[in-house]
Amino acid sequence: MQIMKNRTLFFSCAVVLTLVLLLLDLCSGSLFLNPFSVLGGGQSDPVTETILWNLRLPKALVAILAGAALSVAGLMMQTLFRNPLAGPYILGVSSGASLGVAFVTMCSVMLAWTPFVHMGSIAAAILGSTAVLLLVLAVSRRVQNNVSLLIVGLMFGSIAGALVNLMQNFANPDALKLFIVWTLGSLESVGWTDMPLMAGIVLLGLAASLLLLKPLNGLLLGEDYARGLGINVSCTRTLIVLTTGLLAGGVTAFCGPIAFVGVAVPHIARGILRTSNHRLTLPASMLIGADLLLVCDILASLFTYPLPVSTVSALFGAPIIIWIILKRK
Repeated sequence: MQIMKNRTLFFSCAVVLTLVLLLLDLCSGSLFLNPFSVLGGGQSDPVTETILWNLRLPKALVAILAGAALSVAGLMMQTLFRNPLAGPYILGVSSGASLGVAFVTMCSVMLAWTPFVHMGSIAAAILGSTAVLLLVLAVSRRVQNNVSLLIVGLMFGSIAGALVNLMQNFANPDALKLFIVWTLGSLESVGWTDMPLMAGIVLLGLAASLLLLKPLNGLLLGEDYARGLGINVSCTRTLIVLTTGLLAGGVTAFCGPIAFVGVAVPHIARGILRTSNHRLTLPASMLIGADLLLVCDILASLFTYPLPVSTVSALFGAPIIIWIILKRK
């Protein structure tokens, strides 16, 4: 009973913390906004309203969506491969998205189609990550071993990465600069125009992950145990890979690669709740991931020239991964 009360308290506090961090993120930046005026308690000038509604609110919502999506994707990958260091990009989704963006960026700048770079990059990233995902799924039908599937995913990612490096070698400086900026990861590239599509992709992926709670719990004790519970392991593996691709590919397409969140957050959730039950760790990962990326965005905005959010998230995530390795010896 006490454990249940503690877990209820945790989820209540996590929701409140998310709301508080959302408010702080809206206030933080080169121009600090009064929290009272942000909450609508006073008159604000047009400049403040423009900064709040057109810049900071979309960025904060993207941080919540991206943090939740990457954390859930990382949790599912760690369960599927039974590897504590598995992350949402382990199957080459990020490399496929990078390949698509690199191709569009190089071609657009070369052909002077720069107005189409933004939407073209999003479409290309989705197509690139989907192509790698379909290749992994095709191989998964012939490979029954999860370790072999993991290696295949890494190899596809390496091939895509090599093609990206080849394009960079022949790219002109302007195209190379645009691509490197995308690889740094950014929450500011999504405005209200793109928000419905990104939110739809992420929410669809999160809903699908909630439907996989029982199979994920079955996989915790191995595939043989899951089969004993009547779970179709092959179908479950396909659904997990598809859902992970939807979440990680969708976020990468709009925000670029964001490091370490998907690897670190599941361990934080399991450590706080002291359980691996996905009925608890999955929603906890959503909340903690959203909170962590909001914190990263707040810290990034404190500098005169805002840091890429992926840089700040790496400073959070890398020590956690080192701790995991040292703890497991």
